Amino acid sequence: MEYIGIFIAGLFFSFGFSAPFAVGFFLTIQPQNIWLATIIGGSGALIADLIIFKMIKFSFMDEFEKLERTKVMKEIIKDFSYKPLAKIKNYLLYAIVGIVISSPLPDEIGVSMLAGLTSIRIHILAIISFIMNSIGIYIMLSI
Repeated sequence: MEYIGIFIAGLFFSFGFSAPFAVGFFLTIQPQNIWLATIIGGSGALIADLIIFKMIKFSFMDEFEKLERTKVMKEIIKDFSYKPLAKIKNYLLYAIVGIVISSPLPDEIGVSMLAGLTSIRIHILAIISFIMNSIGIYIMLSI
């Protein structure tokens, strides 16, 4: 029964308003197998992040396209279009998103950055989300 709670807490870990409850749950529970609990919690967080990604892609793509057509964004895109800067931008974006996803901060921020600023494939998002959420959950379970 405690692993079902860990899965549900993993779901809550991704959403901004429920993340504090998930953190409190992870800090108070003492699972018998911390690695299994990490995988189960990471799976719950992965499902929540995929739901967030689908909702953002479905709901906000028009706004992202309008934003790309503004004069300010065209200038920013032009500045980052040079090869070395484009690679640095991608590495920085993925690093920032990884930190946001692995922390108790709302995953909506990181997932929306990936959905709007990159053309990320869903399986790449799933890998990043699972690994980073699992790291964050493991840290909380081991405290």
